[in-house]
Amino acid sequence: MTSFLRSDRSRPVAIWLFAVAVLVLAMVMVGGATRLTDSGLSITQWKPVTGVVPPMSQADWTAEFVRYKQIPQYKLLNPDMSLAQFKTIYWWEWSHRLLGRLVGLVFAVPFVFFLIRGEIPRRLILRCVGLFALGGLQGLVGWWMVASGLEHRVSVAPERLMTHLGLAFILLAALVWTGLDAWSGQARQTLPSPWTRRSAAFIGLIYLQILLGALVAGNHAGLVYRDWPLMNGAIFPRDYLGDGLWQTIAHSQAAVQLHHRVTAYLLTAAAIALIVGARRSRYLAPEVKGLATVAGSAVLFQAALGIITLMTGVPLWLGMLHQATAAIVLSLAVAFAWRVRRV
Repeated sequence: MTSFLRSDRSRPVAIWLFAVAVLVLAMVMVGGATRLTDSGLSITQWKPVTGVVPPMSQADWTAEFVRYKQIPQYKLLNPDMSLAQFKTIYWWEWSHRLLGRLVGLVFAVPFVFFLIRGEIPRRLILRCVGLFALGGLQGLVGWWMVASGLEHRVSVAPERLMTHLGLAFILLAALVWTGLDAWSGQARQTLPSPWTRRSAAFIGLIYLQILLGALVAGNHAGLVYRDWPLMNGAIFPRDYLGDGLWQTIAHSQAAVQLHHRVTAYLLTAAAIALIVGARRSRYLAPEVKGLATVAGSAVLFQAALGIITLMTGVPLWLGMLHQATAAIVLSLAVAFAWRVRRV
């Protein structure tokens, strides 16, 4: 007999949400590989349902390749690409889209199951609906991003890539926060302390750095200025300015990399301050201080990894690791912010 009595907490619901978060992390990693291998424009059509089936015959592969040959990326960058080479980039993009469909399926089916059984805490039902809607929006934004590179560009628009990645990280953070709420139940008492604002500011700075990193990726700016701490031997890059404010902020390789570097320095300082401040705080419990240390240390590791990735020319495995670590850093910061609000 189905029960409609909902508890304030549900460990199975929490595990489900954490599992979806892991899938989102995997999608972020594969998305990074898709970008680094210039595979994102290999599938030129958006078929949310039938697109799950890849080409099954030589004729199907030829048809897909013919469609790819119509876009500027092939004509200007890959005119000598063979069918075998096309298959490689196709599989990266197909895998990325398949993961997106899998995330939706793994979210939707258990959600209906838990909802019918009355296992989702009532206060989290609308939030879960919002998470599902955000996932659907992410799919639409993904196609909007791809469409920007099909007619007049050889790659997707950097600002659209930033929007797509930014939404993915919002979804990841919301899944982690909601999963923690489902695991522990509603807080008996919130903790009024300066750490509430500090933890929120820390998340905001991390998220800003992620968006700036997306602009670096979208402009292929990680492949230039590969020295550190200088940029081609200069403190300030000589070709910083673009053609206007927006072109500088969003499309200048020098500007986007400089902004990413400067924010990394600020975030490194914030991470050190977080570790030191948390250890000295009289507001935080020992386990919360430990979480602050882990989150801050992850930021320091990510900063070092970013430098290594830049100076080695962004090899595929390091680029994927750098993007995955960004997701882990954000998740740890979210967990810390969630925890400091509870006693």
